[in-house]
Amino acid sequence: MSSLTHFDAQGQAHMVDVAAKPATHRVAVATGRIEMQAATLALIESGTAKKGDVLGIARIAGIQAAKKTSDLIPLCHPLALTRVAVAFAMSEGGLPQVTCTATVETVGPTGVEMEALTAVQVALLTIYDMCKAVDRGMRITDVHVLEKHGGKSGSYTAGESTPR
Repeated sequence: MSSLTHFDAQGQAHMVDVAAKPATHRVAVATGRIEMQAATLALIESGTAKKGDVLGIARIAGIQAAKKTSDLIPLCHPLALTRVAVAFAMSEGGLPQVTCTATVETVGPTGVEMEALTAVQVALLTIYDMCKAVDRGMRITDVHVLEKHGGKSGSYTAGESTPR
């Protein structure tokens, strides 16, 4: 396993120097879900939640979060994002839930995995915030990177044992 890149030879935290890395097209896709009561999911689907359009507001929150990732994660580079897309899927089978998927792109010297993960987390937190009055037992879970493309390390797809 390679060493952690955010520490120098003396073990001090530092921002990784990406100046010598070429700008390439970078894409990351992350996902996660929020589990809830069936009645809460029905409220979201109907669009009649007291605070308004839950998924519309959560989508905007996720997009804003991706753009602000470097303000939240101390050693993240500020990036000029070229695309942020946040999508939701609702599922009633088994445990009622909303799944969030964020796709983030840039052309730059470093990847956008953190931006995609931040978009998912904040979108799901926004759903929790908007629905907590009716369901405080909601559970955010399974947030992870599905895939990433671009850069020296190539592509990664969750579930594959080695990067492509």
